[in-house]
Amino acid sequence: MAYRSQHGSSANQQLVKSERSMLTLSDDNVMLKQIMGTHAPDGREVDVKPLLFLTEDILNRATLQVDASVMGRQGQIDSIEDKSQQANFVTMLEALSYTIDRISCELSYKALGGSDAHSTTLSIFNMLSNYPWDAKLVLALAAFALNYGEFWLLAQIYSTNQLAKSMAILRQLPSIMEHSGPLKSRFEGLNTLIKVMVDVTKCVVEFKELPPTYISPDIAAFQTALTHIPTAVYWIIRSIVACASQITTLSSMSHEFAISTTESWELSTLAHKLKNIHDHLKEQLVFCYDHIEDRRNNESFKILKTLFESVHIDNMKVLKALISVKDDSLPLIDGSSKRRVNLEVLRRKNVLLLISGLDFSHDELAILEQIYNESRMHATRLESQYEIVWIPIVDRSVPWTEPMQKQFESLQVSMPWYSVHHPTIIEKPVVRFIKEVWHLRNKPILVVLDPQGRLVCPNAIHMMWIWGSNAFPFTSLREEALWKEETWRLELLVDGIDPTILNWIREEKYIFLYGGDDPEWVRKFTNQAKAMAEAARVPMEMVYVGKSSKREQVRRVIATITVEKLSYCWQDPTMIWFFWTRLESMLFSKIQLGRVDDHTDPTMQQIKKLLSYDKEGGWAVLAKGSEVVVNGHSTTILPTVFEYDSWKEHVITKGFDVAIRDYHDMLHGVSHPCCRFEFLNSAGRIPETMRCPECNRAMEKYTTFLCCHDEGQLNVIRSVECNRAMEKYTTFLCCHDEEGSPEKAQKPNRRVSSPNRERQAILRGNLPPH
Repeated sequence: MAYRSQHGSSANQQLVKSERSMLTLSDDNVMLKQIMGTHAPDGREVDVKPLLFLTEDILNRATLQVDASVMGRQGQIDSIEDKSQQANFVTMLEALSYTIDRISCELSYKALGGSDAHSTTLSIFNMLSNYPWDAKLVLALAAFALNYGEFWLLAQIYSTNQLAKSMAILRQLPSIMEHSGPLKSRFEGLNTLIKVMVDVTKCVVEFKELPPTYISPDIAAFQTALTHIPTAVYWIIRSIVACASQITTLSSMSHEFAISTTESWELSTLAHKLKNIHDHLKEQLVFCYDHIEDRRNNESFKILKTLFESVHIDNMKVLKALISVKDDSLPLIDGSSKRRVNLEVLRRKNVLLLISGLDFSHDELAILEQIYNESRMHATRLESQYEIVWIPIVDRSVPWTEPMQKQFESLQVSMPWYSVHHPTIIEKPVVRFIKEVWHLRNKPILVVLDPQGRLVCPNAIHMMWIWGSNAFPFTSLREEALWKEETWRLELLVDGIDPTILNWIREEKYIFLYGGDDPEWVRKFTNQAKAMAEAARVPMEMVYVGKSSKREQVRRVIATITVEKLSYCWQDPTMIWFFWTRLESMLFSKIQLGRVDDHTDPTMQQIKKLLSYDKEGGWAVLAKGSEVVVNGHSTTILPTVFEYDSWKEHVITKGFDVAIRDYHDMLHGVSHPCCRFEFLNSAGRIPETMRCPECNRAMEKYTTFLCCHDEGQLNVIRSVECNRAMEKYTTFLCCHDEEGSPEKAQKPNRRVSSPNRERQAILRGNLPPH
């Protein structure tokens, strides 16, 4: 006991000196000069990862909770699983064991001798002068783990192993364990400090392993880290000295000295300092990883672009680059069997990449599934020789959640074609390539690759909506050929949608297709049209096809038509969606071909008129069988049917079809309706200019912000009605009654026909924004 008291006094003096030393050396610049003076690396490279793995394993198993030690719980001792790794660093351990032993002895000896902690730390730096910073850390930590692991190994097994018991008695471990209650805070302090020591060490090693190909010292974050690493190494080794002093003191002086609070202050101060160092280095490490990822992504993006510019014998290289970058052996789900399959199922096949977000609409999916299933029914036909693969694109910066997983699975299980087994296998460079090169925005695209992986069409979705599988092989030449076969006829508008209308066409009936969102206009038009047909004694059918937007208002109009039996109408919203999507696809198809303003193409001009009429008020198309007779806006078609008495005398001489067309054309010549086209900026390609289908003049171009409160999520400007962000559109406008006057910028305000339903702001396209 006398020895313990005398030495305890000496140790107390050591801690006081250590405390003062920490305070006087708080200026890291002084300390940095001292340790840099010991740093003289000789160029040797040490693979410290295996040694760090072993050291961390020892410290993790040795760092026990005090309560578990009191209960006598024995720590589980497992062999290192990776035997090959163990064999690989045996040679390295032989070369480093002498240095590790020296540091281990230095830690124990200096702790017993009461040496100053800073002096001991510098002594260890001198022993490690020829090693790089990461190796200094790991070797010092390994030396500490040797002493610390031996202490806790005896503590864990002395109660069941006689040899360990005898050695434990020599180290006075039974006495320490008996008084472990008062020591609990001390052990917890050790545990906390050791953990943060390991964390900082791993962080320093990570910096050493950063690939020099993608990062260099001129990168700010990397340079900052390199500047701070020597300081980090000093405080870790300084903490190792403090921890070793605690364990050595416990072994030599039992529990009496350990219940002092002096050393507890030192441990907590060091842990706090190292935590700050770790947080700072980790922040820089994140910046470095971001920089490396950007460099790698840019490299992968360029490789992908080069890949599509090269010639290949099949499509495997291209598909692997897009879908299976990490060599996933089974990256696809077969839609028919719902099993994971290899990319080989697509080898040397025409592949249609269906690319979209998770907000794939029910309408789009239902129609595309119908087209696909019809093509499978005639699998031997040329137009059926393709496979579809769904590639879902998600924002990788947003954490993947359970609702997102359910949404993805719900879509995937409903698809009869192939799909990638999970969105996260699509790498960032691929997403960038799809968005920048293939122009993916908010709406799905259908990218066509031939059996050699060549890009055939960057977006065949418009061809698919218009002609279905008949558009195979979905090339621009095929698209041109299909347009040459088309004429302005009713089948072009309704083909593949409603067999009832096709029957009317075959029966050569007069057919009114009409639309709009005003129930009162619909009531007036249908009643007067029926009266006109009855007076003219012509067989006439009418069908309401809704509107391209405002589903809720369309639903109310359909309810009115059904209750009042005004006409035939499409009850299924998908049919209405497909009708308008096909029309819009016809316009986008011409835009893609660069022929949207071909004024010699009467079919395109009529389609543009119809799309424009849909933007404001009602409209109607009258056909006799297949031949379209009249395509008119509400401002001309309604007066035409109301004023039947004014032109009925010509029905006998000219025929009903010619008489109604002539009268409508006369009204149309007096007052042209405003023509308007809106292109959602986030939806994809937008033409630079457009010509009016009515007068062939260049249309005014505006930026439009729109919010329709029953239509979905929006962005850009806040609506005054709901404070939601508004959608941004590019709008083309031509108002013929103003002869190009500047005041026509006010015309879009006429669009606000339904109070509290939509609001919009118009910015003149040729004026700078405020």
